[in-house]
Amino acid sequence: MSDFYRYFKENMDGLGLPAPESLYGTCQTAVANAAVLLGQVDKFGRKVTIRELIVAGTRLEQLAVIGALSAAFYVGAVIGSIAVAAGRVLGNGTSLADVLLLAHQKHLGRPWLRATLQRWPGTYQEAPGRNMYRQAATQR
Repeated sequence: MSDFYRYFKENMDGLGLPAPESLYGTCQTAVANAAVLLGQVDKFGRKVTIRELIVAGTRLEQLAVIGALSAAFYVGAVIGSIAVAAGRVLGNGTSLADVLLLAHQKHLGRPWLRATLQRWPGTYQEAPGRNMYRQAATQR
């Protein structure tokens, strides 16, 4: 297991979100899968759920356990976790600016991403109640 994946999974576990190694085992695969998720959110809208993406034929079956979760929230958590893992591998901290810069550099930026990350800062940093984000994100 790579250091990247260990840090990525640790951050996602802290949010109570699945992070299959087959989807996020390296920075490259994590970025590629985040791009796929973003493409689906672009296509179906910010309110689409993971379950709806699975029904639409995307290859996200490994995420069925979080079916009711907003895909926009999940991909925001994935992008935040990529930034956390990359920051820890490189020895840097992770701020909102770091996450947005990484998203821009990896072509993962979207107009709604900043607002999503500002609303859920625990996706990329320790925050009180971050383990409740998943529950809150399903009750929109």
